[in-house]
Amino acid sequence: MPYVRSPIDSGNLANANAANTSKAPRLYLEDIVTGQQFTSASRQITADEIKRYAQQFDPQPFHLDEEAAKSTFFGGLAASGWHTAGITMRLLVESGMPLAGGIIGAGGEITWPQATRPDDVLHVVTEVISVTPSRSRPDRGFIQARSQTFNQKGEVVQLLLAKLMVWSRSVKT
Repeated sequence: MPYVRSPIDSGNLANANAANTSKAPRLYLEDIVTGQQFTSASRQITADEIKRYAQQFDPQPFHLDEEAAKSTFFGGLAASGWHTAGITMRLLVESGMPLAGGIIGAGGEITWPQATRPDDVLHVVTEVISVTPSRSRPDRGFIQARSQTFNQKGEVVQLLLAKLMVWSRSVKT
């Protein structure tokens, strides 16, 4: 598949920035420092949402049916880890990390140490672990970020260690 230049590659970040609904100013590589933290807004997940997602993407008994889920590893209805990941991404995009040009993944590792349950209220806390300018592409660099998704009890339901591409101010907007 041939490479197609995106509006960002062409120097226009306006379209990518419009997708992020956060009112926070857009951050470039030069604005980000190790140890910096971002906290998202919160979002509640319902049993109906868990079942709808599972019906379409992860149709297993512990995601689809409260009664059937009681006799599984989870002992009750639990959201798919991928559903939790999707909610995490939405929280990051809308209110978490206001990166210029959007949140662009370049790899990562994800774990779900605790199940997400019906009526859980989730929020994400992200910490920048490292900031590395690109040696070959001065218009960008990479950050490593640890995003922990918490429920209302303070339990971590997802841990994401992500490598993200971040634009440098040298990109013309």
